[in-house]
Amino acid sequence: MPKAMSDPDLHDFSLAPRPKKDNGEDRRVGFELEFSGINLDQTVAVLESTLGAQVVSRSAAEVELEVEGLGRFNVEIDWGFLKRKAAESGEEHSEQDWLELLSQVAALLVPVEVVCPPIPMSRLAILSPVINGLREAGAVGTEETLVAAYGVHINTEIAGLDAEILSPYLQAFALLQWWLVDTQEIDPARRISPYIDLYPEAYLKQLLSRPKPTMDQIFDDYLEHNPTRNRALDLLPMLAEIDAARVGRIVDDPRIKARPAFHYRLPDCRIEHRDWSLQPAWNSWLAVEKLADREQDRGYLARRFFEADRPLIGVSRKGWVEFMDQWLHEHGLV
Repeated sequence: MPKAMSDPDLHDFSLAPRPKKDNGEDRRVGFELEFSGINLDQTVAVLESTLGAQVVSRSAAEVELEVEGLGRFNVEIDWGFLKRKAAESGEEHSEQDWLELLSQVAALLVPVEVVCPPIPMSRLAILSPVINGLREAGAVGTEETLVAAYGVHINTEIAGLDAEILSPYLQAFALLQWWLVDTQEIDPARRISPYIDLYPEAYLKQLLSRPKPTMDQIFDDYLEHNPTRNRALDLLPMLAEIDAARVGRIVDDPRIKARPAFHYRLPDCRIEHRDWSLQPAWNSWLAVEKLADREQDRGYLARRFFEADRPLIGVSRKGWVEFMDQWLHEHGLV
């Protein structure tokens, strides 16, 4: 049985300004990584060799692995995606046919997803050998497909489930979302997909006009403007953690998994590039963390946003991105 590797250089991943939860525990981060090019078994083999993972359950489309000291990893094939593609072709298959089809085409077409457990921010670099191993095994990401819009999802625990902590993050993301898309050079296939839609401008104005909203206002505003999982920053899992019934009355979607974490879905997966790692995706989220920690700056930027608003045409996205890029560099946030 392979042994788990010791932690690599922990300075590869910068900490957020607020690395602890209100109870003093480390905030944790869970990554979800989507790719193709290799199949389920090859992906499992990488986790076994790089982390010393042990398989605890297996099916045709999912494997669960335990890593001592980290928790449970899931490796999943998007079975629903495969069935949808077959349905589009008008073909019917038995269960055995599906198993054979999975083994034949998984490495070429069917998305594979690695879902990591929540890991303390201070230990995120332990995932770097996994990325290298998947790349060496043949994994390919966003740029290799026009059908699945593969990405990296980051689930970052919030320090506490109250409006005073949550609101600054929403305001920070409202100010940064256009800049994040443009400066991170998100792949065109993902931009036009419905999976990472940005918050509408009306919601941005609502957020920035309420410097200290109540939790009721956060719920009402978000569910009015974003009754969908398809957002670059999907807040539904966190809102469901706070009040699942309230979310369910507006968004009836069994895929919403309640958890006390932000679900940031914007970054591309460019795993086939030798110079790519999880750090750029994490750093893009860190810009939100840093701005959320600067109340006076958020107030100043909100005023500038409203000053840039023009009748009928709203705020110029290009102009705002240029302004934010200059401001962020001048103030050392990037």
